[in-house]
Amino acid sequence: MAFSKLTGGASTTPAGLVAASLAHAFGLFVAVSVGANISGGHVNPAVTFGAFVGGNITLIRGILYWIAQLLGSTIACLLLRFSTGGLATGTFGLTGVSVWEALVLEIVMTFGLVYTVYATAVDPKKGSLGTIAPLAIGFIVGANILAGGAFDGASMNPAVSFGPALVSWSWSDHWVYWVGPLIGGGLAGLVYEFFFISHTHEQLPSADY
Repeated sequence: MAFSKLTGGASTTPAGLVAASLAHAFGLFVAVSVGANISGGHVNPAVTFGAFVGGNITLIRGILYWIAQLLGSTIACLLLRFSTGGLATGTFGLTGVSVWEALVLEIVMTFGLVYTVYATAVDPKKGSLGTIAPLAIGFIVGANILAGGAFDGASMNPAVSFGPALVSWSWSDHWVYWVGPLIGGGLAGLVYEFFFISHTHEQLPSADY
């Protein structure tokens, strides 16, 4: 919104894409950092879903996280619209690609995101690598926006798509930004949990002494 205001609506230019990528990378780095020790710093229904299918969060807690994430996105968009004098929050949309091509793109990008979350934050073998988890997660999101932003906005996060769509009441192809990230996040959770965690980490000793 700020870049569009400063450049007269040029947020879809290459410079705008780079600005969006950097803003998301740094913003997510901070959001994950401040929330990691409280809730795990998911901030994304696809990450929560990936954690659920991997058995790392309960269904009830996952639903509560989803509610919080969607409410957070919606309230943020309402506050932005109010505090910027009624500027449009903008919504995600497709540019030169079909819904099926965008669906695959969202699946692949979100797989990479949730895989990174597992590798740096969830895996019990992460060791000191866990200290850079927020930075790695911010970087993968920024890189994915540079790669996919020109085609479908590179959401990777149903909550990020939901808030602007609700406030703007624009639901064109909105399902892509739910189905794609949830499939990608779920697949990443399953793959990492069952191939790299369940069969490789040392089992805890039995409580029977």
